[in-house]
Amino acid sequence: MIYLTISFAPVLIILTYIYVRDKFNREPFWLLFLSVLGGMFSVIPVLLVGIVTELFSPLFQGLQLAFYHAFIQAAFVEELFKLLVVLILVWGSRHFDERFDGIVYAVFVSMGFALVENIMYVFGGGLQVGLLRMITAVPAHAIFGIAMGYYLGLAKFNPWKRSTYLALAFVVPWLLHGFYDFVIMAGYEWLLVVFIIYLIFMYIYGFRKIRELARLKVKPVEESTETQTSGTVIDENPAQNTMNSNNDLNNYNNGTQEQS
Repeated sequence: MIYLTISFAPVLIILTYIYVRDKFNREPFWLLFLSVLGGMFSVIPVLLVGIVTELFSPLFQGLQLAFYHAFIQAAFVEELFKLLVVLILVWGSRHFDERFDGIVYAVFVSMGFALVENIMYVFGGGLQVGLLRMITAVPAHAIFGIAMGYYLGLAKFNPWKRSTYLALAFVVPWLLHGFYDFVIMAGYEWLLVVFIIYLIFMYIYGFRKIRELARLKVKPVEESTETQTSGTVIDENPAQNTMNSNNDLNNYNNGTQEQS
């Protein structure tokens, strides 16, 4: 029971945090649950592809082998399938209606994958592994999801740069993930210092990307009435708020150069 608790706890904490940060116009529970489920099932093709990629491992040794395992066998394959899940499940959904939603859905998919992976590692490695992963591997997967979702959100609402942002939605989390794994797999003790610094950098990066898109969220005007001089009561048009929100987002995009 303790192993399951340790496996689920960091995932639930991160999912709750992301859900709470999505203050207005929150995503439907059924689609969020489907995203987590999709992330969990993405483990299957990752494992199958891993069988194939492992056949090429004898071609490498030393740091080359660590690089291959980190950037290709792990990061490339995992981030590719997580991205495919997001694109298949939510890219065309009407609920994906603002930039921050990209982060929400990508993190939920990533946490589905991280949950299965965490269960495997915790039950295989024990309590100490589970506690360590609570502050390292699980949050790292969330940060990879934040990076992916950040660029997916930009791609969704910037059609003139869609190809570039879609590419970045894969490349950035792939590189973040690859370097994270490489530092661990290289096998040098002094790299522990690099790992700690890099982990802190990723935390800062993730929170900044969340804040950057969260501040673009616009609180919808609550349904109210206006009494005209004639005494007629007219309901506010909720569509007007949506138009204003879109105009704010367009003005932000036109006035700000996005960083990759």
